[in-house]
Amino acid sequence: MQNRLLTIIITICIFIFEPASGQKLINSPLSRFNIGTLEPAGSFRSIAMGGIGTSLRDNSSIYFSNPASYSSLDTNSFIFDFGIDYGINHLSDGTDKYFSEDLNFDHLLMGFPIAKGWGVSIGVYSLSNGYYKIAQTVPENEIDHTGEYTEFHSGEGSLTNFFLGTGANITKNFSAGINMTILFGNLKRLNQVNFTDDFYYAYNDNSSENLNLTGINLDYGLQYTGNLNNKYFLNAGISFNSGKHYKSDYEKLSVKYTAYGTTDTTVYLPDDSTKAYIPGTFRAGISFGKKNKFVAGIDYIYTNWSEGIIQGAEGYLGDTRSLLFGIEYIPDKYSNYSFIKRMEYRIGGHIEDNYLVLNGEQVKEFGMSLGLGIPLRRSLSKTNLFVDFTRKSVPDGTNIYRENYITMGISLNLYDRWFIKRKYD
Repeated sequence: MQNRLLTIIITICIFIFEPASGQKLINSPLSRFNIGTLEPAGSFRSIAMGGIGTSLRDNSSIYFSNPASYSSLDTNSFIFDFGIDYGINHLSDGTDKYFSEDLNFDHLLMGFPIAKGWGVSIGVYSLSNGYYKIAQTVPENEIDHTGEYTEFHSGEGSLTNFFLGTGANITKNFSAGINMTILFGNLKRLNQVNFTDDFYYAYNDNSSENLNLTGINLDYGLQYTGNLNNKYFLNAGISFNSGKHYKSDYEKLSVKYTAYGTTDTTVYLPDDSTKAYIPGTFRAGISFGKKNKFVAGIDYIYTNWSEGIIQGAEGYLGDTRSLLFGIEYIPDKYSNYSFIKRMEYRIGGHIEDNYLVLNGEQVKEFGMSLGLGIPLRRSLSKTNLFVDFTRKSVPDGTNIYRENYITMGISLNLYDRWFIKRKYD
């Protein structure tokens, strides 16, 4: 009953305060391109295990990367998962260094059964972050006869996914599922070039871009579950969606002017005829484990981003291939004497191609993660913690631009029994 009341209170708070919470204010120059920096998607249990989830299924977690997993939800149960994360980004180009940090909402997930072997899930999570601020002063160049000027680039906005899905057992060992995913959001970018000295013939440049994206897509999933004997299991899964043209409104306004108020050129380019194209993604995964003891898994993800169409970002997209792997271990889930033995210990890693291409070079990523599942007393509910270190690097001549991103998160994963008629009052 306490879990149920807590669930209701948190849900009300989220829907009241989340719209006003704003976006993640982690400064990354890589967010300047395409649809911004892609956020890792999944519950914190999944992220602590490197991001795997395509083949995972259990009765107390929601793995929305494969909707077939919803069929594992217990009859009469209700799952609620709400998470926030704190990120620190350290930027370095070999000479200069910069830090940024922020605390923000990450996800809200809910799941419940319709019947035995048939479940439903609903949720919202961040897809991308478009926040950045970049400035530099360029000294006077006597050869090109240009005076000193300052460049300033900034961006804001984000894209969000809302999903509603269902999954059901189709045989004893196979399950299938489908998600309806609604993408929505707005990205704004500003670029300014201002001369330090007020020359009449020196024209400053101010340009802004605004991109709105909305649309609906479908994600499909399949899972196979096999018992090797009474103790061990082997799971396999695939999930995929097709490429989708999304409704997009794109505007670009560019103005050239002098410090004396003289305007040379004003260009306004609205474009609502071209639809943005977000390519399809294919996921495959396999996991092996012993129930209530351990699970180890690996996922492969491919997205043909080179076929994507995003207004204002032509030429910066490359295909992505990701390899994710992770392990969870529980010393003794039902120990009556040791709280430490009841905890869930997780570790994982990921090696990826980022979808951003700069100067003909694709950004590379790798990372490691750790996590804990802390069980709540006399319940299947738990608090999930994780910490992830991810490095993004871009070769650039003799220097290498790097981002070292540390993310820490905490989520409340509540499991409660609902829809049960009381025998006694």
